[in-house]
Amino acid sequence: MAHLEIDNLEKVFDTPDGEEVAVDGVSFEAEDGEFVTLVGPSGCGKTTTLRCIAGLETPTSGHILLGGREVTELPPNKRDISLMFQSIALYPHMTVRENIAYPLKVDGVSKADRTEPAAEAARTMQIEEMLDKMPGDLSGGQQQRAALARTVVQDPGVFLMDEPLSDLDAKLKAETRKEIQRIHEELGTPVVYVTHDQEEAMTMSDSIAVMNDGQIEQFGSPNEIFYRPNNLFVGQFIGQHGMNVVDAEVVDAGQGVSVAVDDYRPELRIEEKPRRLSTGPVKLGFRPENTVLETGDEHGAGIPGTVRLIETFGEEAVVTVDVGRPESLLAVIDSNRPLSKGAKVQVRIDRNAHIFDSETGDVLAHAEQSQKQPA
Repeated sequence: MAHLEIDNLEKVFDTPDGEEVAVDGVSFEAEDGEFVTLVGPSGCGKTTTLRCIAGLETPTSGHILLGGREVTELPPNKRDISLMFQSIALYPHMTVRENIAYPLKVDGVSKADRTEPAAEAARTMQIEEMLDKMPGDLSGGQQQRAALARTVVQDPGVFLMDEPLSDLDAKLKAETRKEIQRIHEELGTPVVYVTHDQEEAMTMSDSIAVMNDGQIEQFGSPNEIFYRPNNLFVGQFIGQHGMNVVDAEVVDAGQGVSVAVDDYRPELRIEEKPRRLSTGPVKLGFRPENTVLETGDEHGAGIPGTVRLIETFGEEAVVTVDVGRPESLLAVIDSNRPLSKGAKVQVRIDRNAHIFDSETGDVLAHAEQSQKQPA
């Protein structure tokens, strides 16, 4: 096991139109046994960062240290890393045993000395009975396990994985995700995992780096990223349904902060006194899971709207509400609740909300709904 440290990494590509900054001052660490995920939209720099760590790209500047050793200028085979690509890429003319042992062959390990490590890797992945089969004889899940076994056979200091689940169907993706987590817990080796799928990031990681335009917008645990986003980008990118965002105004920035969305004033409790909060326009963000829809004679103010779409997913339904603004609002409700398209509703905030700067998108304050004492 080893401690991985990325310090102020930068990668600039020369293009016909000039220079393109793909990675811009990225810094983070992966401790022994830590699962770190780089997540973000296409083109955000996550894969280029991983390729720099692997030695497949040479950084323009910055440092990469593994176990305290500078590896920034070392070739890939001298870095004590193992890289799993998006494509399974098993050699069809080789047996599973030969595929698993191939990285050792490239490293110059003798055939005799490759046998036991390959068998051990296969046992770890629970495919030891398939060692003498050809890849074409395996199911998709078994092929994925063979590819994982090939990744772990070298017993590297750190595992790098570049969107290894993106080509799998939903069922196989869920199974393989659990398999990767099991192997990580068993081996305890640091993992740097790249994905554009925020669900993978949230369910698999100890720490997440949310990337955008070559930079890390926020680095923290899944709970920190979800409940305390640094800015609008993080808030809207992370979460199964994204974050509702509406134009609002701080009407009182004193001890009892008050925010208004037109005539609706949610009773929010600021977690800590913000330094930059003042009266004026802001963005108010709240998640669909923290959104309440009131109908009929139910009392309480809110943002008036009309139900435009109801999508049912088992016990839950996602409701799209037109509130006369550029962006509709989403609410997650019980799928058994009687609600129909065209219904008039009041949209209210329940629990967590976030106040963002209307121009920069940076977070100004995290808040919860005030809890009224029972009479």
